[in-house]
Amino acid sequence: MPYSIRLKPGIEARLDALAARTGYSKAYHLRELVANGLDDLEAYYTAVEVSERIRRGEERTYTLDEVRRDLGWDD
Repeated sequence: MPYSIRLKPGIEARLDALAARTGYSKAYHLRELVANGLDDLEAYYTAVEVSERIRRGEERTYTLDEVRRDLGWDD
């Protein structure tokens, strides 16, 4: 599915330089960025959501001593 995005001039210049250096198109590099960056974005927003639940007291947390004990690392 085609998309249209606006890039700041500095970002577009970097993308142009990368395309020229590698011989791959700008579209190729943008697809790579999306494919590889999506995992990072999902992880970031999940961490933000969990952090907010912790802050509100809605998420259980564990101390290092509890984790060590529960995993049997102190045996």
